[in-house]
Amino acid sequence: MFEKGYIDENYVRVSRDELFSFVVRVLTKLEVPEKDAEIVAHNLIMADLRGIESHGVQRLKRYVDGILSGGINLKPSIRIVREGPSYALIDGDEGLGQVVGYRAMKLAIKKAREGGIGVVAVRNSNHYGIAGYYALMAAEEGMIGISMTNSRPLVAPTGGVERFLGTNPIALAAPARDRPFLLDMATSVVPIGKLEVYRRKGKPIPEGWAIDSAGNITTDVEKVFSGGALLPLGGFGELFGGHKGYGLSLMVDILAGILGGGTWSRHVKNTSEKHSEVGHFFMAINIEDFLPPEEFREKMSRMIDELKSSRRHPDFERIWIHGEKGFLTMQTRLKIGIPIYRKVLEELNSIAESIGVEKLKAGGEDGRA
Repeated sequence: MFEKGYIDENYVRVSRDELFSFVVRVLTKLEVPEKDAEIVAHNLIMADLRGIESHGVQRLKRYVDGILSGGINLKPSIRIVREGPSYALIDGDEGLGQVVGYRAMKLAIKKAREGGIGVVAVRNSNHYGIAGYYALMAAEEGMIGISMTNSRPLVAPTGGVERFLGTNPIALAAPARDRPFLLDMATSVVPIGKLEVYRRKGKPIPEGWAIDSAGNITTDVEKVFSGGALLPLGGFGELFGGHKGYGLSLMVDILAGILGGGTWSRHVKNTSEKHSEVGHFFMAINIEDFLPPEEFREKMSRMIDELKSSRRHPDFERIWIHGEKGFLTMQTRLKIGIPIYRKVLEELNSIAESIGVEKLKAGGEDGRA
C-alpha cells in the first residue's frame, strides 16, 4: 500500500462513510438541499482521499461561514445565459461552487457527446473545491476533461509584491488503460490551503513559497497572512520560470473570468462575502470523434509505461505519473480511513455543536486504523 497505517499523534483516522455523513448532516442542517450537500461532500472527501489535505474537510468551515453570512445562495437559480451546440454560458447565482461546477461540467459532457466538444464558462459562482473533481467527471465518461477556476487575490505577479492573482488551478484528466491520467495543479507554487495546514501545525513554510509585505522571501507563515503573498509557479523572478506561472494564472482569469462576462482575480472576494464573483471554465472532449477510444487508451498507456520505465535518477525510487499518488493514497484510505488533523477535528465538532448536529466520530485514537 502507498500509505502506511500508522499516523502521528496529531491525527486520527475517520472512515470515508462517517466523514461523508458528517458533511452532509452539517450542510443539510443549514438548509442546503440534500443532493447539493452530497455533491459538496463528494468533492471535499475526494480531496482528503487523494491526500490533498488543503482542500478537504478543513475547508468546511469556509462554506459554513459563507452560508451563515449570506455570501452563499442555498437555493440558487443556476441558469443558462446563452448557448449553442458546443458551448454555454452559465450564471451560478452565487450558489455553492461545487454545485454550480458539477452542473456545468455535466452540461459540457452532454454537449461533447452530441457534438464532439463541449465548453462551458461560468460566472457568479463561489469556491468550487479541487479542480480535478470536474476533470475526472469527463474521464469517467471516456472523455478528456479540463477544469479551471479563478480565485481571490493571494499571489504576487512576477516583479510585484502586491496580492493580485489567484492561485487559479488547472486540471486535465484523460482515460488510460488502468486509471485516468490526472493533472491538477495551482498556478502558484502552492495553494493557500497548504499554508493554512502549516499555520495550524505551527511550522515554518519552505523557503520559496511566499514573500512578506516588503517582497522578501519568507518562511514565516504569519508574515504571509499579514500582508505577504504567495509566489507564482516557478517561484521568485524569472530565473526558474516564475513568469510562466504568472502567465498561466492570467490564462485562467481570461478563460474562467473574463470570457464568461465575469472578472479577474484581483476583484474576486471571499466565499463569506456576497458577490464573490468566482468564475469557472470547463471543457469536455469526446475522444471517439477523433479516434477510436481504445486506440487513445492504448497510446496513453504506452506513453505512461515508457515514461515510468525511462532512466531514473538515483535519488528517486520511481518516476510518478500525474494522479498516480492520489489514486494509490485513495485506495489505502478507503480501507483504513482518512487521517484528520486533531485541530481540524476540533473545529469540525465545534461547528457541529454550534448548529446542533451529531459530532464527527473518529477512530484510531492511538494513530492506527
